[in-house]
Amino acid sequence: MSDQASPKRTNNPIRRLYDWVLGWADTPYGIPALFVLAFAESSFFPLPPDILLIALALARPTRAYYFAAVCTVGSVLGGLFGYYIGFALWSTFEPLLLGKIISVANFERVTQTYQEHGAEAVFAAAFTPIPYKVFTVAAGVAKIDLQPFLLASLLGRGGRFFLVALVIGLAGRRAKELIDRYFNVATILGAVLLIGGFAAIKLLR
Repeated sequence: MSDQASPKRTNNPIRRLYDWVLGWADTPYGIPALFVLAFAESSFFPLPPDILLIALALARPTRAYYFAAVCTVGSVLGGLFGYYIGFALWSTFEPLLLGKIISVANFERVTQTYQEHGAEAVFAAAFTPIPYKVFTVAAGVAKIDLQPFLLASLLGRGGRFFLVALVIGLAGRRAKELIDRYFNVATILGAVLLIGGFAAIKLLR
């Protein structure tokens, strides 16, 4: 019998899903699970891949950047799949996603945001806690240009996941506490500053 107390069971489905995702970190399939989770979260899965990325990177800090790269590739490919759902399969997926996984109000706001800001909106969603899946599907529905969409996804997702790896590399075991407390605020401020910089450059041209 293990000396470690078994985790308390909970009826909260999100918490149970969270624990299930975290459980992959202690298996030989942690890296494939990270890729699949990152892919799925970009179009329909409710939990972000950061959960598993942090657990894997804390267990093996020397491979943190490798895990971040796996997470980035999976997420960008998942974003491309979300784009394809919106672009070519929306009539099939709309009843399954809209109002269930993606709220109608959020989806309408995102579509309006695309008309005003384009790829900058993709970057903001990819880098910050804004639900990225809403933006990937809406990008396909809005039929925005694929090349800027992919570039913004790569920069946003890569920036976010490699920032997690950097914090873990610098802070060690304190990283999880710092990420839980400050990471979302830091990514929002970073995105605002970066997008504001791009806007300023455009105005100065």
